[in-house]
Amino acid sequence: MLMATGTAIWYHKGKPLVPIRWVLLKDPEGNGEPAALLCTDLEMEPTNIIDSFIRRWTIEVTFQEVRTHMGVETQRQCSDKAIARTTPCLLAAFSITALWADKLQRSNRLPLEPTAWYQKKLPTFSDALAAVRSQIWNKNILGTSVIAQISSQWLPFLIGRLARAA
Repeated sequence: MLMATGTAIWYHKGKPLVPIRWVLLKDPEGNGEPAALLCTDLEMEPTNIIDSFIRRWTIEVTFQEVRTHMGVETQRQCSDKAIARTTPCLLAAFSITALWADKLQRSNRLPLEPTAWYQKKLPTFSDALAAVRSQIWNKNILGTSVIAQISSQWLPFLIGRLARAA
């Protein structure tokens, strides 16, 4: 990875000038676009700026997954208090799902749903959510009178499909 760094002034009309440290990254083989990283700590080393960006990226991905799959920022409550109570609960549910899925993966019970455009090496949160739903539904649904009538060979397939569709 090729890297250049320096300092500059960030200017925005009507706002005070802000000194920044910039780091420009480029693949020497020309793959992908160059990336510019900015930091207001002028003393921070370029490698620390890159490390901070990498750590931040995992946080951003987590928030995107929570928005997409758990409904954060789409709650229908009318009061700020209700939203303030719901958001931590949704983040907790996300964390519990991720931890449960990690346990399933370590025991080779977290199936990867194939995609048409690439081969997955690791499960996505969609895979994790479907696997956890299947676990919950298998424990709570088996033995009920309606489900008892379904052939045992079809039940895991049906629960797996339902968990993906939910």
